Amino acid sequence: MIVDDNPVIRRLLRNILESADGSWVVCAEAGDGREGAQKIQESKPDVAVLDLTMPVMSGLEAARVLSETTPQTPLILCTLHEDSVLKTEASAAGISAVVSKAENMQVLVDTVRTLLEPV
Repeated sequence: MIVDDNPVIRRLLRNILESADGSWVVCAEAGDGREGAQKIQESKPDVAVLDLTMPVMSGLEAARVLSETTPQTPLILCTLHEDSVLKTEASAAGISAVVSKAENMQVLVDTVRTLLEPV
């Protein structure tokens, strides 16, 4: 699942993820954190990619809700804002990984793949 307020970014992430592995399908999208949290609770995706800065509810706020309601869903924060303080806050909020949108998107693909690997 992809949660980002920018429809162009959502479409780009969908294309990258669905073309990276023949079995990956983006089951839902949302344009803000509140809608994203609701859809994640309903659809229980294998992994969710959240933007940090969104209207209504940020990715961190959504992660805090989701860590209580659907802790089994790994969350990836995909953002332009990346620093050690954010990584600490993200981890405390229940985020499994932080990926920079400025990085090669193969990093996101590799992160999703790692989170989907059986334990």
